[in-house]
Amino acid sequence: MRISVIGCGYVGLVTGTCLAEAGHEVVCTDNDPERIATLKAGVVPIYEQHLDAMLTENHRSGRLSFTSDAGAAVRGGEAIFICVGTPPLENGEADLSAIDNVARLIATEASESKLVVEKSTVPAQTGQQLKRVLEVYRRNGGAEFRVASNPEFLREGTAVEDFLHPDRIVFGVEDEQSERQLREIYRPILERRFRCSVHLTGCPTTKPPTLVVTTISSAELIKHASNSFLAMKISYANMIADVCEKVGGDIKEVTRALGLDPRIGPRFLDAGLGFGGFCLPKDVQAFIRLAERSGVDFSMLKEAERVNKHRIDLFLEKIRQALWVVKDKKVGVLGLAFKANTDDIRFAPSLEILRRLLAEGAQIRAYDQEAMDRTSNVFPQIHCCREPYDVAREADALLILTEWEEFRLLDWERIHGLMARPLVIDGRNLLNPEAMMERGFEYYCFGRPTQTATPQFMAAQVSKFSEASARI
Repeated sequence: MRISVIGCGYVGLVTGTCLAEAGHEVVCTDNDPERIATLKAGVVPIYEQHLDAMLTENHRSGRLSFTSDAGAAVRGGEAIFICVGTPPLENGEADLSAIDNVARLIATEASESKLVVEKSTVPAQTGQQLKRVLEVYRRNGGAEFRVASNPEFLREGTAVEDFLHPDRIVFGVEDEQSERQLREIYRPILERRFRCSVHLTGCPTTKPPTLVVTTISSAELIKHASNSFLAMKISYANMIADVCEKVGGDIKEVTRALGLDPRIGPRFLDAGLGFGGFCLPKDVQAFIRLAERSGVDFSMLKEAERVNKHRIDLFLEKIRQALWVVKDKKVGVLGLAFKANTDDIRFAPSLEILRRLLAEGAQIRAYDQEAMDRTSNVFPQIHCCREPYDVAREADALLILTEWEEFRLLDWERIHGLMARPLVIDGRNLLNPEAMMERGFEYYCFGRPTQTATPQFMAAQVSKFSEASARI
């Protein structure tokens, strides 16, 4: 099938590339000519596992192409996927101006009937407004527009896998023809009938996804409801962590037992700095505003948002308590992206932490294997290092702000020797407190007992110091 994807951001690139991987002829367009030129040159402007290799293979085969001529893309596609951004406005509501612009583009450029698919995350009732705009601006009387909702459930870092091996696919439709067409588009994925051009963990052994067919409004609500529930689950785990710190419990032990209950499950129970990125914070705010406009006080979601914002205050307080004075202290930072396996720093907790530490006079060196360049554009005064060990050199404290597996596997004995003071404040509960204690670190995290060096280790250090003094 000929498919056009409007918007070459995160969702659009993954959607277009994966639909081409499934065997369709896909044209992607964007209003940023520089981005289109970059993609035509085979350069992917975002970091996402497998995306660059898969995009290159499908571009080479001719199944995937890029154009700055949005009108041509509209005219050539049997189905048009809208994948433009819906950023938050100052009041928290979603900015739907890009959706409106695309609707008018489709209405004026289409010369024949089209299936128009909402892929962007939008509040409920957007589909109805989309239909109205398409009808109002329609130029060709023979063009009929059928609107459907097909929400994305992509996790940054595993988006390609999530698209090609999803647990569920949701169609929001109002007519049989739209449902049939969407089934045809997703048939290779629903029936596991495609060959992966790159090695994916789930290919080809995972079970087929569950197909859920709903109304358009229900499909729009499913996306916001899913992300908002995950946000509440994270905030719940963080509140349990705070209780653990007060009564001597261990959050890892508590959440492990919680997660064994099949009604709860283990995922999204990791305590720490809370959620960031472009999806959860934005979707929580948009869902709260939608509820308010509908006369519903979604107070529990407001509380989840408040808890999440407070995590940064709690983390900074841990830093101040450990360092006493922050000014002129050398602080090393491991991790800048909002989560591992991405270069995305949008709404990342690290940005607010860096801003406030700089305001207090800290000297900061940072490392993140993917997100340093983006962070340097925001904070040019921070020294970004190309090796994680350079961050630790002569540091008074080392902060872990992203849960990259690379950090767990570092040579921590070497880091201990590099630091001016072996102090680690772990915002992601990434490391093992007992192991850090045995290595002689002061170690702080969320929801676990404070760990300092063992008496045996401290005695050994005193002995080494006395011997060195005697030699002098």
